[in-house]
Amino acid sequence: MKLWDKGTSVHQSIEKFTIGKDHELDLFLAQSDIAGSLAHIKMLESIGLLKKDELIILEKELKILYKKAQKGKIAIDIGMEDIHSQIEFLLTEALGEVGKKIHSGRSRNDQVLLDLKLFTRDAIREVTENCSSMIDNLLNKSDEFKDVLMPGYTHLQIAMPSSFGLWFGAYGESLIDDLLLLQTAYKITNQNPLGSAAGYGSSFPLNRQLTTELLGFDSLNYNVIYAQMGRGKTEKIVSFALSNIASTLSKLAFDVCLFMSQNFDFVSLPSQFTTGSSIMPHKKNPDVFELIRAKCNKIQGLPQQITLIVNNLPSGYFRDLQIIKEIFLPAFDELNDCLQIASFAIENISVNKNILDDPKYDYIFSVEEVNKLVEKGMPFREAYKKVGEMIESGRFNPEKKVGHTHEGSIGNLNLDKISEKKKIIIKEFNFGKVEKAISMLTS
Repeated sequence: MKLWDKGTSVHQSIEKFTIGKDHELDLFLAQSDIAGSLAHIKMLESIGLLKKDELIILEKELKILYKKAQKGKIAIDIGMEDIHSQIEFLLTEALGEVGKKIHSGRSRNDQVLLDLKLFTRDAIREVTENCSSMIDNLLNKSDEFKDVLMPGYTHLQIAMPSSFGLWFGAYGESLIDDLLLLQTAYKITNQNPLGSAAGYGSSFPLNRQLTTELLGFDSLNYNVIYAQMGRGKTEKIVSFALSNIASTLSKLAFDVCLFMSQNFDFVSLPSQFTTGSSIMPHKKNPDVFELIRAKCNKIQGLPQQITLIVNNLPSGYFRDLQIIKEIFLPAFDELNDCLQIASFAIENISVNKNILDDPKYDYIFSVEEVNKLVEKGMPFREAYKKVGEMIESGRFNPEKKVGHTHEGSIGNLNLDKISEKKKIIIKEFNFGKVEKAISMLTS
């Protein structure tokens, strides 16, 4: 079944090529497609294109299908082109001719646009929840090991004192900034394209504000051409936000792999979190973090892939956009897997509390010694020179303590303020509004 079928058969090889992976990928969109149809038929009834009794039976059947989709019990039959065709077929099979009325006033163009936005909203919420859990674990570890010093590096040379409190907390705050970008992407996503039809509106007196409210959108994509131009653009913007989260995870993974090596010996994982070698019986490999790094580096390529698909398309709909689904929809599961396993591993990571006992790290306290001389009244440049001479002559014997007190330093991590920043950002997503709207629509 094809919604555009006019009785002319398409060559089998052409049909197979043009459908592509839609049978597999459109299942991601099943719940979204049904929720969108529920809002659309309410609007159709409000403008007289459906009778009240038709709306009632359509709503009842669509809600049954929605529950099936929630349980993963919707499949796309052979011969069906996409999820839109499948849902309309199931309605028509159950209810007869009235099932065919749900497409009035919309095109597959704005239907898939809507599906993608509804799906993306939900997917962003799941990523946000996983990010939030990861941040909490990092900040808890930061607090747990706030007094354990470690070397800080510049140019991969030992530089100044750092701490595990700083190290864990840095990645927590980085993910919070990543959430701020994700929130912007969410707000761009959370605009209703339904009613733009094929990109030029409809002669029916559609009530776009009604579907906006029913689906919990913040506002509309008002201009119908721009609504269609948003296909690809929205995915690209969201992919940049996902890429930033992936970048933070990848950097963290690299640090862990480096710090687990025997040359560093800063952190360790339980044996159950590592893998071995088929030839070297001593090996405990950080494969989990190596795979996080690789998967996240792959996700960082997503914006470029989408850009290359859409960057030379003029306004209007083109089938090129279908290919974006193949790389965009699965990316959320991949990133969520990385967030969940990274959070689990960080929760169980151990740190070496005696790193600085090794005299090779003595020099990281050189700045502390310079500052002590400055506090006694010596000009900074003279203090710098004096400590430098002590190091060159082998007379440098520092006190391995730091007294940092300013905001965000070793002795004042401001974890409460970082945590509060996270809470404010998550609250501003306003996920509850969407959850309430969809629940009212589908229950």
